[in-house]
Amino acid sequence: MSEEKFEQAKGNIKETIGNATNNENLKKEGKGDKASGKTKEIVDDVKDKANDFIDKVKEDKN
Repeated sequence: MSEEKFEQAKGNIKETIGNATNNENLKKEGKGDKASGKTKEIVDDVKDKANDFIDKVKEDKN
């Protein structure tokens, strides 16, 4: 499991426990963890695509 997916799963667990226990702080923390994990996942994907594009441009020059 990637770090990003783990953070999202951790957020889900916190949010679920927060809902079950009526703990607003834990629910908010869980939502934040999920959002952070998703953002990191998107950034990594964009970075990978940019690197692939750069590699392709370098190949085309040769």
